[in-house]
Amino acid sequence: MKKVLVRYKLHPERVADNEALVREVYRQLHEQRPDGIRYATYKLPDGVSFVHIGSYQTEAAHKAFTSLSAFRNFQAGIKDRCEELPAVNAVEEIGFYA
Repeated sequence: MKKVLVRYKLHPERVADNEALVREVYRQLHEQRPDGIRYATYKLPDGVSFVHIGSYQTEAAHKAFTSLSAFRNFQAGIKDRCEELPAVNAVEEIGFYA
């Protein structure tokens, strides 16, 4: 299972654009319902920093996620929206409760 944590900081005037793009990713996820994906996005208290946490049961699930047109649209302009570019880290789950 692949798990990633991504953190970045936006230019303040680009927050609304970013949120709209993220919401479109979730709309497409809910519409297509691909298997083996857990994904969450959080805005931090500073209002400009975001954290995304993705969990993919298989490489096929990861590919399904990164192939979403909404995700590709989100990634397309990320450099222009960011004050601090995304830092992508593989993470190891120690515990989970839902």
